[in-house]
Amino acid sequence: MATQNVLMPQMGESIQEGTLTRWHKKLGDKVQREEILFEISTDKVDTEIPSPVSGVLVQILAKEGETVNVNSIVAIIDDAAAPGSVAQAPAPEKASAPAVAAPVQVAQDSSSASNESSSKVFASPLARKMAEEHAVDLSKVQGSGEGNKIVKNDILAALEGGKPVSPLVASAAAAASAPAVKSTPDHMKSTGGSAEGVIDGVRVSRVPLSGMRKKIAEHMVMSKRTSPHVTSVIEIDLQKIVDIRAKFKDKFEAANGFKLTFMPFFLHAVIEGIKAVPIVNASVDGDAILYKKDINLGCAVALDWGLIVPVIKNSSERSFVGLGRELNNLAEKARNKKLAPEDVRGGTFSISNYGGFGTVIGQPIINQPQVAIFGIGAMQKKPVVINDAIAIRTMCYCVLSFDHRVIDGSDSGKFLSTVKNVIENWNIPVM
Repeated sequence: MATQNVLMPQMGESIQEGTLTRWHKKLGDKVQREEILFEISTDKVDTEIPSPVSGVLVQILAKEGETVNVNSIVAIIDDAAAPGSVAQAPAPEKASAPAVAAPVQVAQDSSSASNESSSKVFASPLARKMAEEHAVDLSKVQGSGEGNKIVKNDILAALEGGKPVSPLVASAAAAASAPAVKSTPDHMKSTGGSAEGVIDGVRVSRVPLSGMRKKIAEHMVMSKRTSPHVTSVIEIDLQKIVDIRAKFKDKFEAANGFKLTFMPFFLHAVIEGIKAVPIVNASVDGDAILYKKDINLGCAVALDWGLIVPVIKNSSERSFVGLGRELNNLAEKARNKKLAPEDVRGGTFSISNYGGFGTVIGQPIINQPQVAIFGIGAMQKKPVVINDAIAIRTMCYCVLSFDHRVIDGSDSGKFLSTVKNVIENWNIPVM
């Protein structure tokens, strides 16, 4: 046998399809077994798929952006073919007539060369998509992400810094500086999957939602439609854990190999809150309440290309260090597209740490079928009254958004006060 089919992998029992977001190899390329061959996006994870065999990529049957069923053939690899021996797909023939075709063809050739160069650099899917839409040559962009990975902000900086941009962007800039003229009827100019144009007299770029973004949108709308959301807020004095972290952070990292952040403190406090108010760790099952005996904490991780919520299984059975280690492992896997479907399944309660970006108060949306989600605001030093004296303390607002069908304000208040009490009176060894 010289050839082997490459299939869309089964990423979990409930996942029936995936969107092929990027090929790492092109037709005729040599590929080694376990070398990253392509990337896929499902409603659960974004991940990289290694080649099942070594050989030469002789057929590509699924295009980038195409959604295909699991176990469908997406490519064929020949272990006997010589690299480069596969004929590339013939280029489209030039249109026979129009004289105006010449300058357009030059622009396309230049764009193709730029795209080929860009395809070899390390960039996030979102950055790559933005670069394609604005004709930015990724090989000329300095990445600021981990391992010099090019991320969204690098593309924005390139566009703002006058680096190569597309003719469409240049045209838009020229239009902005040109004398005002009477507006023409609204129009949109298609450029493949996206479009540039004018709506209501405003210049716009229309960018289709990614597969992950569509799933997030569907899930959030469904959650709002399902649960009547109520959000309670409490202010917590973090000074004690700030002092503990400052005292032990270096020893902790040296002993455990990862940084001591504030999240393990909050994870432990939330677990105690759930133990005190079990209804927040439940779901609605028809006309009944399904209380969950396991506490599986989902922790939202922001990515360049979206948001994902990996799950720390059996959280209540883990030590302080164990919680921190698992959180660190899952966050790293999420950022490197190494999460497996099992890593995002089975969550019973979720935590959103929007404060990492400076947001003081948020109202997170419940991750269905759960009935509550905890939010952590930004940490701020501020004057507070303690024993009739004013002191400077590190404070933050924390919230609980809950499903008012099964949880009342008294439950929420008890949960939040338990979390506050654990944080402000911390007595758990961190080493």
